[in-house]
Amino acid sequence: MANFRKAAINVFRVINSNKATVAASTNPLQTLRPLFSYSIFTPFSSHSQTQSLQIDLSNEESKRRLFNRLVYRSKQRGFLELDLVLGKWVEDNIHSLDENRMRDLIYVLDLENPDLWKWISGQEQPPESVSANPVFAAVKERVMKNLDSHSAPEARATPGQPWVRGWDDIKKGRDGPVSGNQ
Repeated sequence: MANFRKAAINVFRVINSNKATVAASTNPLQTLRPLFSYSIFTPFSSHSQTQSLQIDLSNEESKRRLFNRLVYRSKQRGFLELDLVLGKWVEDNIHSLDENRMRDLIYVLDLENPDLWKWISGQEQPPESVSANPVFAAVKERVMKNLDSHSAPEARATPGQPWVRGWDDIKKGRDGPVSGNQ
């Protein structure tokens, strides 16, 4: 019985792979994608979808899809601080962005997480191409305004300097912890 089941599954795979081959030969876009529905996208690369992302604001459905995609990308970066900062900013401003600002937002979303966080939080100076981006400037302005209104300047690192690790930086003596706050 198990052999019959395996044979049936293999026949099903062969039939579906033949359909995929026929579809790929008739549709040139399908030839870029391998069989068995593996895609070009990998979860470790933020640059895989940028070439194919078309900004179409002509009808409500395409607008809704684009807005949802950008909000999702801004909230699900895998870097908690950026998820909160970018996600909130995009949620608040996505409906007021025109096509050029959408492209600027996509450019910001394609930046690497650690670099973007250091630039937004003022730990490092961003490159000229990034600091000239109006979306980046608006996000950074919002972060700096929140820092100024919610934290004392003495509690922050000086601009351009890395942040200190925390309360265990002082305890480097003989009886101090080896690492962390243990």
